[in-house]
Amino acid sequence: MRITQETDYALRILDYLSATDKEIVGASVLSEDLNIPVRFALKILRKLNLYGITKANRGVSGGYFLLMKPEDINYKMVVEAIEGEIYINKCLQDRSCCNRRMKKDTCIINKNLRSIQEVLNKELEKYNFGN
Repeated sequence: MRITQETDYALRILDYLSATDKEIVGASVLSEDLNIPVRFALKILRKLNLYGITKANRGVSGGYFLLMKPEDINYKMVVEAIEGEIYINKCLQDRSCCNRRMKKDTCIINKNLRSIQEVLNKELEKYNFGN
């Protein structure tokens, strides 16, 4: 698994929103302060809104704010909001993509990758924006 630039920016945006004293922050402020292209910031914020992590207030004094406490937003949630569910290998998502045609639960590679996947998920869940 590789963290994309989009996910990296999402982590930065949420770190900023968690640390700021402002209740609502505009996309242009986020773009300027975090050195993220404004259109890219808007795309990311749309995904965070859909996932229920942030919300947008429209209007002259509009902007974005967190819908959850910072300590309740973990890195796994952010990765999934931006990238979708996390799978380090296709066979963990869809067993039918495997060309080995092995019986269920007999592939040692799948079993080992599943264990690695579980560790990765647990690690991503450990880190949040409250600390």
